[in-house]
Amino acid sequence: MKTFTIDAENNITAFPTPDHAEAAVAAGAQPFTSQKELAALAAQWPAERLVAIWNSLPGVKPVESFKNAKAAAAKVWERIQGLGEPAKPKAEPKAKGGAKSAKGAPAKGKASKKATPAKKAPKAKKGAKKSEASGPREGSKTAQVVAMLQRKDGATLEEIMKKMGWQKHTVRGFMAGAMKKAGYEVESFKSDKGDRTYRINA
Repeated sequence: MKTFTIDAENNITAFPTPDHAEAAVAAGAQPFTSQKELAALAAQWPAERLVAIWNSLPGVKPVESFKNAKAAAAKVWERIQGLGEPAKPKAEPKAKGGAKSAKGAPAKGKASKKATPAKKAPKAKKGAKKSEASGPREGSKTAQVVAMLQRKDGATLEEIMKKMGWQKHTVRGFMAGAMKKAGYEVESFKSDKGDRTYRINA
């Protein structure tokens, strides 16, 4: 049975079995295996945390509030079902259409699955899937933040808040959740002026 855990920084991780989740739970993460269990946990959390969790998931439309904890749990549960699944070959839009069909015809997609990790070597298995949902999609929130963090000096917390229209906890949740799941290693440090700054490690 697939088991999910959520830690204090709102990182949600999927494990193939409860045994695999033991280390995360021992480190303080809360486990859940169904929408009902997630709803029970959500009922104990402040509304702000539910909003931060949702807004940190890649590819979602940010919200400012939920009707109630049960509704929030239902949306989050639906959204995380793809976690832990193997990357799908549809992450190939980078290849040109003609090249893709030429490769795909004889190899029936297996070759493209092998090619995907090779192309995205720095990103782990889960990262490859998430980057498909965020990285390549031009104009998405993740793509905009990545562009800022790839600058030589990175981007300050204030800059990201201003550009994205987010609050501090949303930015922090995004860095700890969505960016991590997308396979990016984000460095957090204080600039010479003392501003909290984020940068993607090359």
